[in-house]
Amino acid sequence: MSFHHIPVMLNEVVEHLVCRPGKVIADGTVGGAGHAEAICRNIMPGGILVGVDQDKDAIRHAQQRLAVFGSGVRLFHDNFAHLADILQRIGIEGLDGICLDLGLSLHQLTSSGRGFSFQQDEPLDMRMNVDTEITAADLVARLSAEELARVFRTYGEERLAKPIARELVRHRQKEPIRTTGQLTRIVSGVVLGRQKKRPPIHPATRVFQALRIAVNRELERLETFMNTAADLLRPGGRLCVISFHSLEDRIVKQSLKSLSAACTCPPRAPICTCGGTPKLRLPVRKGLQATKTEIEANPMARSARLRVAERN
Repeated sequence: MSFHHIPVMLNEVVEHLVCRPGKVIADGTVGGAGHAEAICRNIMPGGILVGVDQDKDAIRHAQQRLAVFGSGVRLFHDNFAHLADILQRIGIEGLDGICLDLGLSLHQLTSSGRGFSFQQDEPLDMRMNVDTEITAADLVARLSAEELARVFRTYGEERLAKPIARELVRHRQKEPIRTTGQLTRIVSGVVLGRQKKRPPIHPATRVFQALRIAVNRELERLETFMNTAADLLRPGGRLCVISFHSLEDRIVKQSLKSLSAACTCPPRAPICTCGGTPKLRLPVRKGLQATKTEIEANPMARSARLRVAERN
C-alpha cells in the first residue's frame, strides 16, 4: 500500500512535547506516522506510543512503519474523541503528551479514491472512516437547498452558499451527483459565473471542505476532545494541536484560553465564586507557524498553526 505523507512542523512538535525516554504519548491522528515515528525515536526505550486514527489505511501503514518499536506501540482504529475510553481500556491513567495533526494526509488526497480532492474525478465519498454510513454523495442527494447552504456557509464559510445549493438541487433533479468531477463542475460554474475576477483559490475549495467536515463530524469531535484533553494529561504533560483552517483553530484557541483561565465565572459576575484554578498553562502564547524553509519544501504547511498547552 502506497502511503506518502510529509509531517508538518515535525521538529516543533517533538520539541514542544518534550519527548524523553520512558514517556507515554498519544498521537490521536497517526496518518502517515511521521510524527509518530519521530516521537517513538525519542521516547524509546521504555516509552509507550498510543496511536489512534479513524482511517484503516493509516493504521495498516502505521503497523508496518512502527513495527521496529515493538510492544511500545499500541494502535487503535478509532477517533481521537474517544481517547479517554481507549486509555481506560488499556489501563493507562495519564499521558505525558498528546499530539493532533488535524490536516488531511497526502494519501487521502491523492491515493485513497474517496473523493477528498477536486483535482481527481472519484466517487463522492469523503469518509475518513469507511465503516460509517453517510457519504458526501448522500448529503448532496438528501439535504434540502436550505440545509446544504447552511453546511457550505457554516463549515466552508462559502459566500455563495445559497446559489450553489440551489444549483445542486436543480441539477440532482436531472441526474444524481455521484462524483467529485460532477460536483466540481457545478460549483465552479456558479462561482465563476458570479465573480468578475477568478478567485485566489479553486472555486470548489470551500464546498469540498464543508462536505468533508460535515461527513466526518470533524468540529463536533474536536470540541469533544478539547473538553477532555486536559484531564488525560499528567502534571507537566503537553498538548500539541496542529490545525489548518480557522474553524478548527478557533475551537482549539478558545478551549485553551478557557482551560488556562483561573476563573470560570460568567463575565458579568461581580465577584469570583467558582474558586477555580486553571488546568492548563500556555508556554507558547500564540499559535506557531511553519518556517519559510518548510513551506517552500512542503506547501501544505502554509496554513498550519500549532498551539501548545501544558497541564498544571
